[in-house]
Amino acid sequence: MTGIRQASCPNKDCVDYGKAGGNNIATRGKYGKNHDKVLLYCRTCGKRFASTQNTPLFGAHLSADQVYQVIHHAAKGVSVRATSRLLGINKATVNKVIIKVGENCQEIFRGLMTSLQMNEVQLDELWSFVKKKRLLTKKNSNGDTGKHGSGQQ
Repeated sequence: MTGIRQASCPNKDCVDYGKAGGNNIATRGKYGKNHDKVLLYCRTCGKRFASTQNTPLFGAHLSADQVYQVIHHAAKGVSVRATSRLLGINKATVNKVIIKVGENCQEIFRGLMTSLQMNEVQLDELWSFVKKKRLLTKKNSNGDTGKHGSGQQ
């Protein structure tokens, strides 16, 4: 369950939209079949929302532990079919959880990457250059000119 401190208002028209850690989020009550889900509301705009909104748990008919296990299996490379059999969950449900988690990760990644002030990053190119430079240095120290296949003259 998402804690109140991490929760933020999901209403895009609200002044406190997306701001976590403020005093604008409060508990409104419990809901669900077993009254085990927390209902939150924004004191700024009055919008009510589930504590699991914008998380992979929102709308899932699985426990948090089951969602965690699906994510764990996917990260370890276990197939959807095997995960379905191991956890006793429908394959379509496993796929939905994986897709939801992927979308959530994409949103988080997008938010993190937009705050960076960079024009260009090419670390893979840098690594290739460093590795090639090491090879050229070793060849030249052995008396080799390094002209074949090195790309340098």
